[in-house]
Amino acid sequence: MPKLILVRHGQSLWNLEDRFTGWVDVPLTDLGREEARRAGQKLAGFEINVAYTSTLARAQETLKVMTETMGVTLPTIRDQALNERHYGDLQGLNKARTAEKYGKEQVHIWRRSFDVPPPNGESLEMTAARTLPFFERCILGDIQQGKNVLVVAHGNSNRSIVMSLDKLSNEEVLALNLGTAIPVVYDLSPEGEVLSKEVLS
Repeated sequence: MPKLILVRHGQSLWNLEDRFTGWVDVPLTDLGREEARRAGQKLAGFEINVAYTSTLARAQETLKVMTETMGVTLPTIRDQALNERHYGDLQGLNKARTAEKYGKEQVHIWRRSFDVPPPNGESLEMTAARTLPFFERCILGDIQQGKNVLVVAHGNSNRSIVMSLDKLSNEEVLALNLGTAIPVVYDLSPEGEVLSKEVLS
């Protein structure tokens, strides 16, 4: 049965600085590269046929470090549909200072809710509206051909995929947080139904 492996990128510079990143292209930190190496080590025994990633450098660099660690070269598709959610006016702002300005509850809603976007940005619902059609058309298309697929993307693009696969409600997804560079391995049926799930933390 085909496997789908989802990985959020390793720690980025703005993760370290506790800033909203969104579509701003920031590099990995040394810790982020080490996290990517550890993810590659955890996946060293897996046969993977194709990789998908976003158009943002932190995801692409994570994938590069992972495949180098695994000693493999994978055909790779890069697509904006897998980009992080766009944080709009919050991009570049420090999260703690933003919470002081707008209140912790409001910032938590902007970060975690399904359908409330930050000012001039995307909600998770809006992110899913671009991520899931691409996932269903392209990534599940590979799964249906029996391929094992690695997706290295972002907290929210991957959250939208997990929400769909795990059939989470709008309320349940509030508690979903994906750690940096921790592989989530699904065994899927050719139709894309989840048969098993393992988090390689």
